Amino acid sequence: MLTLNGNNFFFFSENVSSIKIKPNTLEHAYLLILNEDLDSAKFLFKTIDSPRGLWGEVLVSVLQGFIDKYPTYFQIRNFYEIDLDFLLKNEKIHYVEQLLGALDVFSSINQEVYKYAARVMYENKLYSAALRYMNKSKKIYYNDAELHFMLSKYYYRVNDTENAEFYVKECLKIIPDYYPAKLLLNKIEANLF
Repeated sequence: MLTLNGNNFFFFSENVSSIKIKPNTLEHAYLLILNEDLDSAKFLFKTIDSPRGLWGEVLVSVLQGFIDKYPTYFQIRNFYEIDLDFLLKNEKIHYVEQLLGALDVFSSINQEVYKYAARVMYENKLYSAALRYMNKSKKIYYNDAELHFMLSKYYYRVNDTENAEFYVKECLKIIPDYYPAKLLLNKIEANLF
């Protein structure tokens, strides 16, 4: 039976009283995932001719513990981070673990996937996990300005101004006009004096 839990459902809104989910839609497939009916979700995703439907088939296979269809670079870029965050917010920790377990495979397709996982962890205040995935991302693709900015934000947050300054300067070496990094560097430098 499909149910919406008003306390834990974060699909579109925290207030789910007015949400109407139509049968045979992407929303319906995601609700099936939340209700742990992965076979039905996969079947439904297969009937939806869209980039999200194709990704949904991959997602469900990962959640089931095996990859029978590999995602594309763009599927990972467009949907991995969103779905990881969705599952984390809905407290589907065993599914989160499955998605994180697929990172090594996905990194051979999209080298930025560790950064996507790090961003989700950081935004959900799982800071040590965020740092772990940022460091993995750094090993794969060091010259990623956004990654250096994320590392700088992390170190600034934990009051490690030396590393915060180092990483924001690394970011600015790659993209000298990266405005958020310039602002962060100003904050860091203001705290040094």
